[in-house]
Order: sequence, then C-alpha cells, then structure tokens
Amino acid sequence: MIRINLLGQIRPKASRRPVDTGAALPVVFVGAGLVLGGIMLAFFYFTSQKQLSAENDKIKALKAQKAELTSIKSQVEEFDRQKKLLQTRVDTIEKLQRDRTGGQELLDMVANTVSRTENLWLTDLTRKGSILNIQGASASINSVANFITAMKRSGYFQKVEIEESKQDERATSGIQTFTFKLNAEIAPNGPGAGPAKPASTPAQPAAAPAKKG
Repeated sequence: MIRINLLGQIRPKASRRPVDTGAALPVVFVGAGLVLGGIMLAFFYFTSQKQLSAENDKIKALKAQKAELTSIKSQVEEFDRQKKLLQTRVDTIEKLQRDRTGGQELLDMVANTVSRTENLWLTDLTRKGSILNIQGASASINSVANFITAMKRSGYFQKVEIEESKQDERATSGIQTFTFKLNAEIAPNGPGAGPAKPASTPAQPAAAPAKKG
C-alpha cells in the first residue's frame, strides 16, 4: 500500500541503536579458549597415545628377548651339567687306568720288600686311592720296624705310619707273634712312574721295641 505525506514534512529517519560489543568480548574469548584447549588436549592425547604405543612395542621386544635369553640360559645349564657328568666319567676312567697301570708294580714292590724282611708276612693288603692299608704279623717288633724302613726307602711312598702293633695273644705252640697295621701313602711318582729304586743299604734294626698295646 502507498502512503502519502499530506503534511509536507520530512519524516525523520529512525536512529539505529548502537550495539554493545563489550558484553560479547568475554564470550569470544571463552569460545576461543575452549577451541584452543580442545586442540591442545587433542595434541597431547595423540602424542601420549603414540608414546604409549612405542613403549608397548619396546615391552614386547624386551619380553621376546627375555624369553630367548631364558632359553639360551637353560641350554647353557644343560651343557654345563653334561660337561660335569662327562668330566666325572673321564676322571673315573683315568683313575682306573692309573690304578691298573701301577697295581702290579706296586704289588711286586711290596712282595719284594716282604721277602727281604725276615720273620714277617702279610695277612691283608687293600688300597683306597693313594693310601695302602697293610696288615700282617711278625716274630719280632724289629721285623716290623725293618719293613717300614724298607718301604720308606723304596721311593714308592712319601709317608708310612704304623697304626697298631701288639702281641698276638692267640699265638699257639709257645711262639711269640706280633700283629701290626700300617698305612702307606703312595708318592705321586710311585707305581706307574718308573721302576722302584732298591734300598741302598740294608734296613737297620729299630733302636727300641714298640710298647705292647
């Protein structure tokens, strides 16, 4: 519809109300802060997820390495056990070989020493490692002392010790008899290392008879 101004006056223009921008600024800042905070949170989130993934990969790799090392350790322990077992067998074989090599020579030496000692005979002879246990009897204490001296001079033994020497109360027919026990330690260069050296001088009788025990 057309309106006509009959008064002939100019209609004043309606004035625009000024917009208050002061109240809108805080809202803008809050919005911008929220957006910026969201961006930063997203950045930190993706960064932490990436680091976490990398750490998980390292953990998996370390676990795999640990499992491999555990397997290797088990194999090494089994190898050591087998090595000790084989070494024990080798030592046993070598010991038996040494004993077999020097056994006959040792017996010959002892037999010759007994045959050179008057009025003395052996009743038992056993060997435990490098120790020779001897039991016997004689008609006198001096014969036992001569036998010990001859064994020391043979070069086969580095130590000869009397363990027991006493008069045999079970002796019959009025003949005095003494029984004895002694231990002899075989020298490292004894049986198997070479022939025994004969005694350079005959055994001398003991200075005094042993006490009856």
